[in-house]
Formats: sequence, structure tokens, C-alpha cells
Amino acid sequence: MKKSYWLLHFAVILAGFTGVFGKLISLNEVLLTWYRLFFSAIFLFILLKILKVEKLKNSKEKLSIAKVGLLITAHWIFFYASIKYSTISIGVICYCLTSFFTALFKPLINKKPFVVSEMILSGITLIGISLIFHFDTSYQLGIAFGVISSAIGALYTIYNERLAKSNYDSKIINYYQMIGGTIGLGVLLPIYLFVFPTSYIIPNVEDIIYLILLSIFCTVGLYVAVTEVLSKISAFTVNLSFNLEPIYSIIIAFLFFNEGKNVLPSFYVGVCCVILSVVLQSLFFVKRSK
Repeated sequence: MKKSYWLLHFAVILAGFTGVFGKLISLNEVLLTWYRLFFSAIFLFILLKILKVEKLKNSKEKLSIAKVGLLITAHWIFFYASIKYSTISIGVICYCLTSFFTALFKPLINKKPFVVSEMILSGITLIGISLIFHFDTSYQLGIAFGVISSAIGALYTIYNERLAKSNYDSKIINYYQMIGGTIGLGVLLPIYLFVFPTSYIIPNVEDIIYLILLSIFCTVGLYVAVTEVLSKISAFTVNLSFNLEPIYSIIIAFLFFNEGKNVLPSFYVGVCCVILSVVLQSLFFVKRSK
């Protein structure tokens, strides 16, 4: 169990670079997501070949896993839209709401009672986020996209938890999810480009390098690790731990994108609230493990 917890926090560190790549890559949010899915599917295919992991033969099983991949696809689109219509800091802070939506959605989906401790910890996170948003209220559209992204992200983690606790290999799960997302978004892409035309469809060399790094480390490595962790740790604990992701992203954004120049003290108080919620959940986790 301790190994799973360390693996979870390693995944959180990898996730900290996701928003940064989203800002660096010049493609719009939909094209960026499709290329990320496509490259990730290729790298997972190669990984499965190297490790000689047998693919699924049952079409029904493939489809059930691929459908969950549509959720992560939608989550990424809104996440990158949030970053591109606001800042890295706002986009990743909105992601903290995923734990709140998980605490809200999971009991409803699984038809179980609400967990009081999860609602309290989510409340602390909400207070932190409200304080953080005081540092800039000029990015309403980016914030709205971020909230939608976190809600979809919560649904993805809940349904992915079910798959992770089955007998499927984590790499197989992620492979078919990436395939499902690539095909699903690929079908809608011509319609999207017709309604929202753009002259920049093919990534340049710099974007390809960023996409490769994003796919290998922040997608294949990250989501295989998370799927592995979900077989041992609850979806709420995973999502709450990922509230630390913005801390890493914000530090990078402050250092390299000069996003900290207009930050108010309330921003730092809010960040402390987010960290507090994660620390408390970690203590609860350790206590339950013992």
C-alpha cells in the first residue's frame, strides 16, 4: 500500500508539467488533445509489444474500456481550453475541484451514502480555490472551462477505478482508452474544423517535441501509474492528492511564464488551504492503512 502511495505522488509530479506543455504547444485545445491521444496510443502500442502484453480479443471488453477514454478526451479538451483562455495557474487550480466533484458524483453513481470526511476536505479545497481566484477575476471563460474539465475528470476517475479493480492490465486499459479517444475525437474533428477553422493544423518541429514529451511522460507514464494506483487506493484519495499538481505547475509558471507578478496574499492563503486538504487526507489514509 505504501508503494502505491509513493507511486501516486510520483504521478502527481508528472502531472505538474501537463499544464506547462499545454501553454507551450501552439495548437488549439482540440487539435492538441487529438495529437496527444494519437501519440500516446502509438507509444503504448510499442510498450505493449516490448513487454509482450497480450491485447484483448473480446470486442465488447475493448468497447467498454474505449468508452471511458472519451471522458478523458473531453476532460483534456476543456482543461487545455481553460489554460489557453486564462493562465496555467488558473487552469491547474480549477483541476482541484475534481476531488469535490468526485465526493459528489461517486455516491450518486455507486448509490452509496456521502462520506462526511470527503465532503469536509472538499470544502477546504473549495475555500482555497475561492481565495485563489481573488488574484485575478478577468478570466471568467477560462475558469468556466476549468470547472467543466474538473467535473468530467471526476467522472473519468470514478469509472476508471472500476476498470482498475478488474483483471485488466493498467497498460491495456490506457491503450484502449487512447484508441477510443483518438477515434472518437477524430470522427468529430472535421466537423469542429469546419465550424472553427484554423490555418494551423499540422504541428511544427517544436510542437512535435513537446507532444512526444507530453505523451511519453505526462500521459503514458502518468496514466499507467494512476490506473495501477486505483487498484489499491480510492478515486477520492487519488483526486485529492492531485490537488498538489497545481502547486508544481504554478511554481513553474511563476518561474518561466512570469505569472506571479500580480499575485495577492489571498492566493498564497488559498494554496495553503489546498495543501492542508491533501495533508489531512494523507493522514487519514495512513491511519486507515494501519
